[in-house]
Amino acid sequence: MKLKITTIAVAAVLSASTAIVSQAATPDAFPAPHSDRNTWFAAGQAAVAKNAALKNNISGAKNVILFIGDGMGVSTVTAARILAGQQPNIIDASNLTPGSSGEENSLSFELFPNLALSKTYSANQQTSDSAPTMTAMVTGVKTLDGVLSVDEGVTRADCATNLKAHKLKTILETAEMAGKSTGIVSTARVTHATPAANYAHTPERNWEGDFNQPAGCAVPDIARQLIEFPFGDGIDVVLGGGREYFRNTAQADPEDDGKFGKRKDGRDLTTEWTTRNGANSAFIYKKSEFDAIDTHTTSHLLGLFERSHMEYEADRLADTAGEPSLAEMTEKSIQILSNNPKGYYLQVEAGRVDHGHHAGNAYRALTDTIALSDAVKKAVDTLTANGELENTLIIVSADHSHVFTIGGYPQRGNNILGKVIDPGAASYTKASDGAPYTTLTYANGLGYHVGVAGDNVYSAGVQVGRVADMTAVDTTDSGFHQEAVVPLAGGETHAGEDVAIYARGPGAHLFRGSLEQNVIFHVMNRKMTKK
Repeated sequence: MKLKITTIAVAAVLSASTAIVSQAATPDAFPAPHSDRNTWFAAGQAAVAKNAALKNNISGAKNVILFIGDGMGVSTVTAARILAGQQPNIIDASNLTPGSSGEENSLSFELFPNLALSKTYSANQQTSDSAPTMTAMVTGVKTLDGVLSVDEGVTRADCATNLKAHKLKTILETAEMAGKSTGIVSTARVTHATPAANYAHTPERNWEGDFNQPAGCAVPDIARQLIEFPFGDGIDVVLGGGREYFRNTAQADPEDDGKFGKRKDGRDLTTEWTTRNGANSAFIYKKSEFDAIDTHTTSHLLGLFERSHMEYEADRLADTAGEPSLAEMTEKSIQILSNNPKGYYLQVEAGRVDHGHHAGNAYRALTDTIALSDAVKKAVDTLTANGELENTLIIVSADHSHVFTIGGYPQRGNNILGKVIDPGAASYTKASDGAPYTTLTYANGLGYHVGVAGDNVYSAGVQVGRVADMTAVDTTDSGFHQEAVVPLAGGETHAGEDVAIYARGPGAHLFRGSLEQNVIFHVMNRKMTKK
């Protein structure tokens, strides 16, 4: 998802300020686990033996779950794996030895048996945004940047677009037409590009509400398309952010005092949801309501927990009305969708991995990646308990990467959020300017920011507030964001390299080699429609 970040937006994203603190000359290192030549050799043998014993699951898939880490490139997975291993309290780290250095850790989906690479370019750009990349994954067709589930014959932001002529059928629509249940979960707005590509068709991804559109635009806005979804019995579960896109300007927000909906057409789409779906449907906006939902009797659930995007995982517990975690939303969605004996399609997005990267804030990007790992593990555990793990195809991938790098030559166990210290060294490794530098950096973006209240990264296009020597700066603070090579006032950009596809279940063996991103749809469609 392409996100323009202004100085003000960065201040909002980095809500926790980073203090310049007194810090030891060397960071705390996590002790590496004991290992020797025999340990490494035996571990390699065991890995080969495990893979040799694998057998392809060639049956049809009753259920399909597609997890997307928005902006979750390979470097993000690696850094999140290390961070999770160094802080076992962040996730269920039952596979770790206490005192782990982190490098040997695995996120839950990295334990899946099948792996491939996904080429993320769009029909018109080397480096894409989330609209065409997600469209490729859910329709099987690559298209233009900025458009959702329409082909490349459209003109972006053209209100006269003939949707009927350019629509691409999505995997969610296919599932509904087959009598399956469907669900959308995201920590971003549910009208944002990644979730919206499943159900909306539009030449402009930013037309999330009618207030985003030119007056008299003939193309329905994205929120309206969600509520008016015409296939099957409608989408069964929708959980995420974006409440203000569904409520009108006369409606006070139920959580944030002094705030109102933004729809200009006077419609309350949240009420229309419950009216359309009947007595067993519900609209909720806070954690207590979420917890009270009876998954056996609720047929349709719309949960919008923020006016815009949901909180980062690092900030979630401080939310006014409370927000469920991505793992909790995933579990509840599976429980509701599992009531359909024909099965279901569920798409789950960790949307704010992308936002953390755009702001150059690795801490929040990585902790949201770990939250995705948690959600995948929760799905596996829930399916196992239901006896449905082996008839469910689970795919974990990303729409695109970010210009996020892991560099230097830090010793094993060095804090992944910290400054580089070479193996055996007694002090920080110095760059050519004589100052220490962090392991994590960005190729472009806002640039190093200490996070002191009132300190803007850019002022009138000029970089300000940079501290040349980070020796006394706590780079592990949640509000710190890393240095960038190329200064961009609009925030860090996406990257164009391949991203990974992790899979398990029926048809997972079809993910092999380097694939075009649209192949993901074709695997899902082949297995979901196979009898």
